[in-house]
Amino acid sequence: MACNPRNPRPATIFNNAHGQISVYGDDVEVDYRGYEVTVENFIRLLTGRVHHDTPRSKRLLTDEGSNILIYLTGHGGDGFLKFQDSEEVTSQELADALEQMYQKKRYNEIFFIIDTCQASSMYEKFYSPNILATASSLVGEDSLSHHVDYLIGVYIIDRYTYFVLEFLENVHPNSKNTMSEFLAVCPRSACLSTVGVRKDLFNRDPSKVPITDFFGSVRPVIITRKPIEILEIPKRKKQAPAENKTKIVEKMSYLPQFPVHLVQTT
Repeated sequence: MACNPRNPRPATIFNNAHGQISVYGDDVEVDYRGYEVTVENFIRLLTGRVHHDTPRSKRLLTDEGSNILIYLTGHGGDGFLKFQDSEEVTSQELADALEQMYQKKRYNEIFFIIDTCQASSMYEKFYSPNILATASSLVGEDSLSHHVDYLIGVYIIDRYTYFVLEFLENVHPNSKNTMSEFLAVCPRSACLSTVGVRKDLFNRDPSKVPITDFFGSVRPVIITRKPIEILEIPKRKKQAPAENKTKIVEKMSYLPQFPVHLVQTT
């Protein structure tokens, strides 16, 4: 939409008609756009079943220590969400994709958000552990827009997403807000629909989960003094092979687990 010829403000997408926040700023990197946004690509991205030539920027490089935020919005109904008005992903397909992620140890916890009509139907079939889900409307309810931008002549944001963004603007890396506060961010009086929440698959109490576990987190880092040996490779092929040398480097770990090894090059 940022490049749509009908957009009177090219290369921008704003969260409301006042144009206060551009959600298409310089700090936003879009990896899939236009014709690439398909159900197949979405499922392959989640499950890691991508072509071997796929660049790292188009892969979800996660493991069993990763917390993942999935946010979906668009037109949908009972048990489906449209992609590009040409195809749709079903609730069962999505549930099976998340189970594949669990079996492949591609996540620690998932926070699933969906903003569409009858949105809660999309998480009803989830059966994998450590998933917290919320939806902008229950089955049988519509999810409504917030306000229109008369310059482009369309409603540019849904009510649920509008209040979510308003709440998140006050969340900082050292925030003490919890996930239970996020789940209550849009009451029926504001959303005009009933926000759905599913937490039976989630192993923690949302009231004790910092919101920074999924939004704007800065993870603490410690250095452990456990040395590792790295083989030094000769710089040139024609160089006479010398005795193997080793270097000792420090191993850096990201809390709470799953170390990252820093390799020192010459």
